[in-house]
Amino acid sequence: MVFMSGDPVMLMVPMTATPEEIQNLRVAMGLDKPLWMQYGLYMSRAIHGDFGNSIKAELPAIRLFLERVPATLELGIAGMILATVVGVVVGILSAIRRDSWIDALGRILALGSQSMPVFWLALMLIILFSVQLKVLPPFGRGGIKELIMPAITLATYNIPLILRLTRSAFFDVIHQDYIRTARAKGLPDRVIIYQHILRNAAIPILTVTGMNFGRILGGAIITETVFAWPGVGLLSVDAIFTADYPVIMAATVILVVSVVVVNFLTDLLYAVLDPRIRYD
Repeated sequence: MVFMSGDPVMLMVPMTATPEEIQNLRVAMGLDKPLWMQYGLYMSRAIHGDFGNSIKAELPAIRLFLERVPATLELGIAGMILATVVGVVVGILSAIRRDSWIDALGRILALGSQSMPVFWLALMLIILFSVQLKVLPPFGRGGIKELIMPAITLATYNIPLILRLTRSAFFDVIHQDYIRTARAKGLPDRVIIYQHILRNAAIPILTVTGMNFGRILGGAIITETVFAWPGVGLLSVDAIFTADYPVIMAATVILVVSVVVVNFLTDLLYAVLDPRIRYD
């Protein structure tokens, strides 16, 4: 299916190339063989970690990918921390103060964040903070200033799910018998919330956080593209436009493995949060 993005040979040769020159390049790249044979040769190399060389950069595809991983991790971790903090805090307040103005504000935040297209929010932030106020750089990677707008954009997309799930989980736990017993014993609300309610409501929150982080590792494609953030997502987009299929396939395979690993680690954390869960 990657081959549907275009013929890499035609993108590499000059417009004045003869049919013989085009065919010679096709043979040199191994693209003259049947598709099933190309796939078999690719898989035999990929098993040993060889994903081929980038057609555009003429460097190992795995090297190009690994060079972009730190940027994606930086943006992903910053975005997930912001989304988790805002989503959990607002979700807790909404559950504790149900049907209050705080709860209404939380629902408006969730609805608005879910409704805004990521690219639109990114452009609005650039217009406001870069063009109008001139306080933040519009693109690129560098220090904290360059990270603020991409992290907010990425977090805004993930806040609604965490917020709604936290509110629902808290509201289910808050009416359990052991919570009423804790209140009857005179425990402070702070102790009840953080030691009893939060820990029992943490598993669904941890699940969705792990899934979202795994998805971010897959490349925050829109965010990285709008802000020219040099991460895996931007690398994948550039590779698609140039039909650089070794880079596309290397990014796809490695990111799938990353998502599986993150989900597996999330499952293992269940046993830490809930003593009733044990892995033998």
